This record gives sequence, structure tokens and C-alpha cells, in this order.
Amino acid sequence: MLSKTHIYITPFKPSPSPQHNQTPVPPSSEPAMAKQNKTHFIFPEAQSTVLPDPSEFFSSTLLSKPLPTNSFFQNFVLKNGDQPEYIHPYLIKSSNSSLSLSYPSRQVSSAVIYQVFNADLTISSKQGSSGKHVISSYSDLSVTLDIPSSNLSFLLVRGSPFLTVSVTQPTPLSITTIHSILSFSSNNTHTKHTFQFNNGQTWILYASSPITLSHTLSEITSHAFSGIVRIALLPDSDSKHEAVLDKFSSCYPVSGEAKFREPFCVEYKWEKKGSGDLLLLAHPLHLQLLSNADNDVTVLEDFKYGSIDGDVVGVVGNSWVLKTDPVFVTWQSTNGVKEESHDEIVSALSNDVDGLNSSSITETRSYFYGKLVARAARLALIAEELCYPDVIPMVIRFLKETIEPWLEGTLKGNGFLHDKKWGGIITQQGSNDGGGDFGFGIYNDHHYHLGYFLYGIAVVTKFDEGWGRKYKAEAYSLVQDFMNLDTKSNSNYTRLRCFDPYVLHSWAGGLTEFTDGRNQESTSEAVCAYYSAALMGLAYGDAHLVSLGSTLTALEILGTKMWWHVEEKGTLYEEEFTEENRIMGVLWSNKRDTGLWFAPAEWKECRLGIQLLPLVPISEAIFSNAEFVKQLVEWTLPALNRDGVGEGWKGFVYALEGIYDHESALHKIRNLTGFDGGNSLTNLLWWIHSRG
Repeated sequence: MLSKTHIYITPFKPSPSPQHNQTPVPPSSEPAMAKQNKTHFIFPEAQSTVLPDPSEFFSSTLLSKPLPTNSFFQNFVLKNGDQPEYIHPYLIKSSNSSLSLSYPSRQVSSAVIYQVFNADLTISSKQGSSGKHVISSYSDLSVTLDIPSSNLSFLLVRGSPFLTVSVTQPTPLSITTIHSILSFSSNNTHTKHTFQFNNGQTWILYASSPITLSHTLSEITSHAFSGIVRIALLPDSDSKHEAVLDKFSSCYPVSGEAKFREPFCVEYKWEKKGSGDLLLLAHPLHLQLLSNADNDVTVLEDFKYGSIDGDVVGVVGNSWVLKTDPVFVTWQSTNGVKEESHDEIVSALSNDVDGLNSSSITETRSYFYGKLVARAARLALIAEELCYPDVIPMVIRFLKETIEPWLEGTLKGNGFLHDKKWGGIITQQGSNDGGGDFGFGIYNDHHYHLGYFLYGIAVVTKFDEGWGRKYKAEAYSLVQDFMNLDTKSNSNYTRLRCFDPYVLHSWAGGLTEFTDGRNQESTSEAVCAYYSAALMGLAYGDAHLVSLGSTLTALEILGTKMWWHVEEKGTLYEEEFTEENRIMGVLWSNKRDTGLWFAPAEWKECRLGIQLLPLVPISEAIFSNAEFVKQLVEWTLPALNRDGVGEGWKGFVYALEGIYDHESALHKIRNLTGFDGGNSLTNLLWWIHSRG
């Protein structure tokens, strides 16, 4: 069994001061955690000109339900549906009424790591067919892709070492390869066939009943067959692993769900068929969290496949329980602000509050507008933490004046709308421009934009419960857009739009076809979205929202530390990449990129900043490893000597420097001449003076 591994997350220890109040998180079942506000508010219906038509690939039985927009199989339902998706441990591509399977190699440089698709196997009907594939079902951990014209149904379950194919009617099969077949053998019952290619790969095919196969140099064909076929790569072509595949070949998963039954815990449960126990593969974060819980599983430490996410290791068990250390969501800093620094912060606070003027706001883009809201909300909470209540009414008035037009639909130039086609909130600007609001209208970055608004709503509700009651239905619609757990209770929004329960972090990329699958740039904004939802739960006294928000916050932080933070002596990524990088730019399901959407890789201050902003109390948990923080800042600081570096980005670098060198960071912050649109001098001083 796997030995206990270190958990990177440092739980918050709330101060006994009433300023640091929190709501206890109760044990609960998923239905309780999924509990929704009874009155569902729907924003005005959108008439989008840029959204794709889901009926191209989803079965008719699914079209009446909200559909996933940021999922692990999204490429399968966009444009021609023929771009690959990474379903561990294989890249899978569907086109021309066939499905191709690749155990990918990796290309590595100091700037990028990506997995290369080669069609190791392509499976189709020998009799030939035409027509697109259809998604007949999907879940958190699986998708079923049917090719009706070929009588083939592919049960694609994440982490399965086997590709499972249900041949629904007697059909002759064709399996082609871009390689040469060097050897081919069958067992006596013709239910197991082994073939080796000239690239060193060995594949094993298992059948639920005898199947007669013949082959040429690059094609394997069968007589008419119906039943289950399972195909797996033999790890390292090493015969010692063959017995493992043999033993677990007859039990196959059909689908899999992630259950959020209690705080800081996710349970995977699979529907399975056949006989015996279920073998699946766990990535490094799975293994870390499995070791925290009582699990009736066996970890096969030597049975593993390579992956861009780190080796995926065999785990035998019909369900997994993944448990994180808790993160206690609080409004204020963990340690409080040093008394002697209050005057300096209050002086900056007074100036920043005096500068609030809702009538002078010309910004209408949802992302940047949301940042203005959250920036002001920080001022109210800092004032409360400093016991300086005089300015709070002015801040709350500003927040009401800026938030209400979005909730009431009275903002000139933009607003929230409801899309019935896929099931979710889009914006007016995004409804007729695929790039408007950074693609919000095609479901990009929903958790980022809405998270900022939720932060402001949570703060106003904290100080004015009556206002919170008035806009509760609208506020909960924003939450449910990306955090809906129960599509039966609320059929207006898809389930967990951005958060991926298998990789245990979010995807920001929406309905855009990408060769490398989904992507996410800013992990800190993702963390802040779930943190803000938890704060909203605190403000409304909704323990279930606190529970779900806190759980997703904890998981997102762990995913961030595992895959975006690159420690000096880390071994997850290849040495060439690790030597040159301390933090990721954009992480894709099939690629690791040092560049950003808005800046080249050399702009290291932007790479650091986009993984830190917005600067809020939960940032402490994201960057709790002071040794790594020092590595990151020292790696970044030389980039600040470049001409044209923005003052706002400098502020984030100095904020992290303050974790280990308070005086140096404070001096630099005092000399800044500008700040990020979601940040302020008040917020930076609060951060520096609340470091332990």
C-alpha cells in the first residue's frame, strides 16, 4: 500500500477575534451539499450568434439538459469533433467513423512540454461506414462515444488502462496502426491476442467471447463479432505486467461519478460490469489524497504508465475516497495586522476610499468590472479588520451602486443573459462576439469573472443582510452557473462547469476547439472564485455553500501546487523544463506552456502575478511554502529590470517577497506609482503588515 505522503496545504487557524468569524462546516451527503436556493432566478434569455450548435454531437436525449462547456471531452463536440482529448493514459481522437488511440510520447524544451499524438491504433468497422460520432452519455469520470453506423460504442473512462469497446451487433472489425506489426499471437480460446509493433510497443486485446483475428503488416481484422473488446498497452512492454492486465481484464467500468458527500472529501464511484475487481490509474495528487483516507483499495506501485501529469499508477478498488486537509475560509488575515502599522494602512485606506466614484466608471467588460468590485470590497474588509468603521458605509454604497446594475440588468453596454442552448450565463458583449469579455459568451473564464462579483456580493451581504436578501436569487444564479452540483434540482446550469473532479483543478477554456484540450492560466483566480462562494455562504448562513466552496478551494490549491508551482528540485516535470521555470504560464490537458495568453514567457513578473492575483486572505494558503516562494521571487526579480514593466505586476512580486523579507518588500511597495486594477496600496500594505 502507498505510504503517507506530505500534504502541502496549511489549514487556516482562525483568530478568536469576532472579526475572524467562520461558520462550522457540517458533515453532509451530496444532496445536502448540492442544496440549492428554492427560487431560481433566470437572467434575460440570450440570442447568441457565436455559440456552436450542441445537436451536432450530443444525442437527442441529452439536448434537453444543460450541457458541459469546459469538460475533458469538449473537443469531441466542437467543429468536426476530430481533435484529440487526453483521457489518461491515452490520447483519443475520433474521425471518419473510427476512433484512434495513442500512448503519447513527450516533446520537452525549457519553454514547453507537450504530448505527441500518433495513431498507434485506429479501430473501425471493416465493412466501412460514414457519419459522425454521438455522445450518448457522460459523467464526471467518463464519456460514451457511439459510432452508430459502425455498431461501435466506446466506453471512455478516465484513468482506465484499457480502451473498452462494446460491439452492439455482429460486425467485422478493423484495427490499423501507423507502425509495423512485428509479432502476433493468440491464446487457445481466442479471447486474448498480443501484438508487438516496431516502435517497441506491445498491446493486448481481450474479448468477452472468442474472436478470430488475422493481420497484415499494419492491419488486424476480424470476422463478425459482437460483445466487449478491451485493448491495453503493456507498460514498458514488460511481461511482468501482463498478469495484472490479465487479472483485471474482465471487469470494466461503464461510467464514474465524483460524490461530494462531506467537506474536504471526494468519493469516486464507478458503475462496472463483468467479473472481478476494477483496475484504474491514479495520478500523483490522487495518490496523495488516497493516503489520507480509509480506503478499501490496493495500490500497485510498480504498475504505471507515463503521463504529462506525472506517472499514473494502478489502483484496485470499486470506489476511492480522496480526502484533503481542511482550509478554513475566513474574511480576514490569519494572524491579524500588526498594531503599530495601523496608521499607515488607515492613511492609504482613506485615500483609496475617497477615490471611489461609481458614476465615473466607464468600464463595461465583465472581467475588469468585476475586479473593480472586488478591489473595493477588500477596502471594507480591511477597514473592519483594523477596527476603522468610519469608511465602511461609503465602500458599501459604492459596491451597491456598481453591483446592482448587473443584477438588475440596467447596466448600459453589458449585462448578464441566460443561454438555454448549453445552459448557463453569458454576457451581452459575449453574445455576439466570440472574443467579447475574453470569450465569456462561449463559456471561457466563467469562474474568474463571476468570482469577483461574488466576492463583492458576499461583502455587501455581510454588512447589509437586507440587501443580501433582496438579491439572493440573483446572487445564487451566479454561483450555480459554475458550481451547480445537482442538475435535477436546478436544470438551468450544467454540473460543476469549470472544476474537473478527475484532475482536481479547474479548466477556464470553454467552447473553443484546441489541439491540446482545455486550459487554465490563472489558478489564483480559480481559487478565489470558490473561496468567494464560500464567503457568500458565510454571509447568507448557508453551511452547505460554505462546505462546497471550501472543498473546491482546498482541491484547487492542491492542484495548483502540484502542477503550476515548479520547485527547484521538483521531479514531476523533466529536468530541462524544471531548471528554467518556477511557475507555469498556461497549463493544458495535453501541454505545459511557459507563455501566457497576454505576455511572453520572459515576462516572469506576469507569470507570477497571474498566479497570485487577486491578493486576498486565501492567498496565504496558495503560497504557504515560504521556501518555494523565495525561489519564485528570486527567479522573477531580474525580470523587473526590463524597460516597461508595469507597476501593477511589480506589486505582486513584492507582495510575495514580503513573506520572507518584510522590510525590503515594504520599502518597494511604498515607492510604487501604480497598482493593478483589482489591487490597491491599502491592500498591499495590509498584506505586508499581516505577514507572520
